[in-house]
Amino acid sequence: MASPDQLRKPSGILMGTNPVMSVGSGILILAFVLFTILAPGLANQVYSGIKSFIATDLAWYYVGFMSCSLFLAIWLIFSRYGDIRLGKDTDRPEFSNFSWFSMLFGAGIGIGILFWSIAEPIYHFQSNPFIAESQQLSVEAAQVAMRIAIFHWGLHGWALFALAGLILAYFSYRKGLPLSIRSSLYPIFGERIYGPIGHVADMLAVFGTVFGIATSLGLGAQQINAGLNYLLGIEVSTSTQIVLIVIISIISTASVMTGLHKGIRLLSELNMRLTMVILGLFLVIGPTAYVLGTLVTNLGDYLVHAVELGFWVDPDPQGQWQGWWTIFYWGWWIAWAPFCGIFIARISRGRTIREFVLGVLIAPTLLAAIWITIFGNTAMFLELYGDGGVVNAVNEDTTMALFATIELMTDSHFLVMAVSAICTVMLVTYFVTSADSATLVICTLISIGDEHPLARYRVFWGAAIGASAAVLLLAGGLKALQTASVVAALPFSFILIMAIYGLFKSLAEESLPAREKSRFWRRDKPQATGQDVSEDTAAATNKP
Repeated sequence: MASPDQLRKPSGILMGTNPVMSVGSGILILAFVLFTILAPGLANQVYSGIKSFIATDLAWYYVGFMSCSLFLAIWLIFSRYGDIRLGKDTDRPEFSNFSWFSMLFGAGIGIGILFWSIAEPIYHFQSNPFIAESQQLSVEAAQVAMRIAIFHWGLHGWALFALAGLILAYFSYRKGLPLSIRSSLYPIFGERIYGPIGHVADMLAVFGTVFGIATSLGLGAQQINAGLNYLLGIEVSTSTQIVLIVIISIISTASVMTGLHKGIRLLSELNMRLTMVILGLFLVIGPTAYVLGTLVTNLGDYLVHAVELGFWVDPDPQGQWQGWWTIFYWGWWIAWAPFCGIFIARISRGRTIREFVLGVLIAPTLLAAIWITIFGNTAMFLELYGDGGVVNAVNEDTTMALFATIELMTDSHFLVMAVSAICTVMLVTYFVTSADSATLVICTLISIGDEHPLARYRVFWGAAIGASAAVLLLAGGLKALQTASVVAALPFSFILIMAIYGLFKSLAEESLPAREKSRFWRRDKPQATGQDVSEDTAAATNKP
């Protein structure tokens, strides 16, 4: 079987990539875009039909899968494997904790939580299956709404990202395999991962990454347009949003061209600093004492109910809420797992398993809870104890929820405009961070794990993401393809299950004597160029 280097074309227009992956991924993306825009009614019917089937008949599977992921992630923290390093035993992290956390949070959910941190709690405030109709829009409803919102952005989702990133970092940096989804299947399929099996796994990852980012970019352009309309009076229109997509795509492509240590890292750190500023402003301008009190309450309330919510499956066969919210969220987290997993793995070399899982699991969850509390409970305070107006704004136009809340917080026109301007800048910078991270991941996948893909592929895929978003926005197919991305999570969840099995199988080998380990990690296993192998594995494979 060919090695990773042999699978990459040595010359020509596709030099440095695998032809099957590069051409096949392009055809797959183009086919789905054309199908969605040329037959929008049929595409929406197909995607929505599959999504409806998942929501009604497979809710138990998604709920069980995400809860098991959280259990396994927590178990790894306290297991005997926690001290194993993702790389050689002498490797140390290449990024500071601040840079590392900034990049993983920005690539993961930064833009999404900025969009939904007010809108989602307000939706649950009006209706959810855990409150009676008589309790809607009450203090009790507000607490349940915050609990649900934090749950959807909390430990369960980040546990999945932690497992995906850990698996990829472990097999790449400790076992010398390419940084791609196919490597996670090596313990099951061996060298066959370099054939059709590996291509299918990586193409699913490319599909989820391109359309996940493209749909987010298109939908996010609408919110940026809303912010510019609020600040500068710029018309809210499809043409304006397409111009914004083009501008964001150019900036993200320029960022990814500068590499991980410059553009992506610096933008991520800027995002984190802007996040601290905007959260501080909300806290100071808004109902400070109320928000600080609810922060303590929300954290405790979430921890008490996290397991209960994590295992809850709606017993009502006619109920739609769980499909609209929790199952959609779980599908979205799974669909983004390959993209975020590869990116998080790429920035985590040298960390121990315990340090990695703790960092990915706890830090983003805590920031998400703080963010949702400060934004969401400020909106709740305005509704419960102020003049209201946020509920109406959310129901009328979700993209305006953030700006409507800012306007209702203070009578100072200067503060309203300043905070709104910072939020609009954050929308752009968080989108750029997600887009450039996704471009790097796609190029790594089509290059069979090459962490430094050629510049022309970064330009092409950066433009392809922007073009897909613009075309779908113009044709009205963003929502349909967003549904398709979530549907793609179902087959990818099976790959993740096999990858998790492979990880634990390989970790068990770590605790065996070198003679036993050599049965699995054979000396003739192909090695990816430029990848290091742990000292104990190298010793095992060199034994006579």
